[in-house]
Amino acid sequence: MKNMRLALFPGSFDPFTMGHLDVLKSALKLFDKVVVAVGYNSSKGGLFSPEARVEMIKKAIGDLERVEVDSYTGLTVDYCRQIGAVCIIRGLRTTTDFELESVIAQANRKMAPEISSIFIPAGHEYSFISSTVVRDVLMNGGDAKCFLPPGIDINDYIHK
Repeated sequence: MKNMRLALFPGSFDPFTMGHLDVLKSALKLFDKVVVAVGYNSSKGGLFSPEARVEMIKKAIGDLERVEVDSYTGLTVDYCRQIGAVCIIRGLRTTTDFELESVIAQANRKMAPEISSIFIPAGHEYSFISSTVVRDVLMNGGDAKCFLPPGIDINDYIHK
């Protein structure tokens, strides 16, 4: 596709939630293609391996067209340049998210002025869902199905 508008939706996605899926669907209304990429920082670890997160996202997006799933290490702006993304998508739930994301967007803009950041609020029904909350529920033996995209059995991914 000539002059394709490609956006990157990066995150740790540990795990990928209904809120993430909602933001992705909104981003697809704005861009020709969206790459959902698991940013991996080995010093942070995580509940799920990067490979399990990629697999989970692929299952979560189902038959959504114009979406690619990948993983990367290093600076997000460098990965954007590598894949030709013109924009970084960030989901927002609260004003606290905005404050943090705004600082990161400004730093990214300084390093890569050719790459824009767009903030997309999650739908109100997902605004309370965070990966941290889902991990806490899971680590305490709770049922997190209502926070995850349909068809995701979290037990398939634990310890992968």
